[in-house]
Amino acid sequence: MNPLLNLADFPAFNKILPEHIEPAIAQILTENRETIKQLEQLETPTFENFVQVLEDLEDRLETTWSIVSHLHNVADNDELRAAYNAGLPLISAYHSENGQNQSLFKHYQTLKNSDLYSNFNQTQKQIIDNELKEFHLSGVDLSDDKKDQFKTIKKELSQLSSQFGQHLLDATHAWQKHIVEENLLEGLPESTKSTAKQTAQEKGLEGWILTLDMPCYLSVMNYAKDQHLREEIYRGFVTRASELGDEKFDNSTVMFEIMNLRQQMAKLLNFKHYSDYSLAKKMAESPEQVIEFLLDLAKRAKPFAERDLYELKGFAKTEYGIAELNAWDIPYYSERLKEYRYSVSQEILRPYFPLPKVLQGLFQIIEKLFKISIQKREHLELWHENAECYEITNKNNEIIGQFYFDPYVRKGKRGGAWMGGFRPRKIRDSKIQKPAAFVVCNFAQPIGETPSLLTHQEVTTLFHEFGHALHHLLTEIEEPAVSGVNGVAWDAVELPSQMLENWAWEKEALDLFAQHYQTGEQLSEELFNKMQAAKNFQTGLFMLRQVEFALFDFRLHCEFNNQTNIQQLLNEVREQVAVIIPPDFNRFQHSFGHIFSGGYAAGYYSYKWAEVLSADAFSLFEEKGIFDRETGLKFREHILAKGGSQSPMILFKNFRGREPKIDALLKHCGMR
Repeated sequence: MNPLLNLADFPAFNKILPEHIEPAIAQILTENRETIKQLEQLETPTFENFVQVLEDLEDRLETTWSIVSHLHNVADNDELRAAYNAGLPLISAYHSENGQNQSLFKHYQTLKNSDLYSNFNQTQKQIIDNELKEFHLSGVDLSDDKKDQFKTIKKELSQLSSQFGQHLLDATHAWQKHIVEENLLEGLPESTKSTAKQTAQEKGLEGWILTLDMPCYLSVMNYAKDQHLREEIYRGFVTRASELGDEKFDNSTVMFEIMNLRQQMAKLLNFKHYSDYSLAKKMAESPEQVIEFLLDLAKRAKPFAERDLYELKGFAKTEYGIAELNAWDIPYYSERLKEYRYSVSQEILRPYFPLPKVLQGLFQIIEKLFKISIQKREHLELWHENAECYEITNKNNEIIGQFYFDPYVRKGKRGGAWMGGFRPRKIRDSKIQKPAAFVVCNFAQPIGETPSLLTHQEVTTLFHEFGHALHHLLTEIEEPAVSGVNGVAWDAVELPSQMLENWAWEKEALDLFAQHYQTGEQLSEELFNKMQAAKNFQTGLFMLRQVEFALFDFRLHCEFNNQTNIQQLLNEVREQVAVIIPPDFNRFQHSFGHIFSGGYAAGYYSYKWAEVLSADAFSLFEEKGIFDRETGLKFREHILAKGGSQSPMILFKNFRGREPKIDALLKHCGMR
């Protein structure tokens, strides 16, 4: 029995093998196509006999593929990668043919234009409107030859995006620095050294092995006294998957082909650029609006960034005699300046954030705000021994959702942190399909009796991803197409995640979990005040860096043509907005997975766009109290519960009572 063809509420992940993937996907697609043939013949389509049936077909396929994608991301090996890559073109072809199916399109048009439409509820209307827009964006209006061209482009894009991500993963894991002289590690935290030693032992080597995994990379950049070591790991990191590294992982051609195909696809659909195509399903109304938004942020942030850099250079020169700061010096001396100015650092705070305690505190915060409970589910067959499963119950002790948590960095696991929707909420014939999600991080592994100790930055990352998870799991929408994060405009999807980060900065919240892992001592008022004082340290530089990434992404998708030099365009953006210009060998774009292998193409601006929403939303909690149950339930009702069933602006105004303002964001960043 193929486990992917008979998914239980709690799949036996460890029994899913690479050889199960292609047969399962092929069978599901065959069965779906047979049902679609029957739907094409419907004389009188209704929401129940047509829309819901199509939704159910998509739900089964997407749920199955979400498991495959998840395993590919957290347990990659040659066999699994081959099976995943074999499934990609099958899925792409299926979606393309459905998106261009005239019979299905006409059925949706019939429903839109019928007397039934006025009697549909808001969720049903939203689904029909979304689907009609999706048909146009999938090429339903094209001639037959252009439809075939569109399908080919979509298929190639899915394969190239996957290839970009695989190159990045392989390049990251291929780099290592073997060290046998301990003095080279001077300044590194003991936790980093212990992990590096364990890595070396696992490879049968003496000494220490440093890698490009984020916990190790950031630790070296922030704390290693040896400038040559910092430079070496910096070069390794910023040249990953480029022509300056191993040629078999070079993303140069992949990037260009992705951009070329995106522009071809946009032009087929009569969009001027891919950015216009991307905005068709977002809150932002035009490319000009996005560019104006980003340039306005840059203008506001640049004076603060210039001040940040001026102060850093002055400190490095006065205290350390450093006349010129290289790119690999800036994080190191920034951390020294923060320690000098505020007597606090990520490493000083780390002992107060043992992962088990942080997780427990996070759950308490969520329970206080949203009137739910979270319990661990034991004895399940998961993909790795470190993975865990939790269930969410409501006030009546009824299970309303579940999530899987995979916290630690390891080989074969994609870097970064993310939430993935596993299964959407759905109700059919009074039977509820409970939503499920994956929450994945890359924290340092526990060492012996010492638990994984998080930096405060990693604490906010954890809160961020759980904000996404809550958006998916606390939905009350019954139709999977707009349930949870499904159907939410991309530039609003970061609202719940960015808002939940705020509780990681509140003393009342930190008192629930910030306790020294050895002594049990709570984070003191003194240390908290230092942490708060340092909160907006170099926020000008940080905001400008995010604007740089977003502007590069958006301009690239606005301006790309066959003669575009991607590096040159990035250089132009840096000259326009940045105050720190990286060295010539920096190849940031080759590892910019968000836009080349993720869902943020012409959409990276969404982080700053949604940050305006999240800061303004949190300002209501600041007015009422951060654990004000009424405000928490109001946010749950108007934002989390509604999923993609209404426009984000309507939902925001229902919660906040007005349109969003930028004031709260500027205040939170210390720019007012």
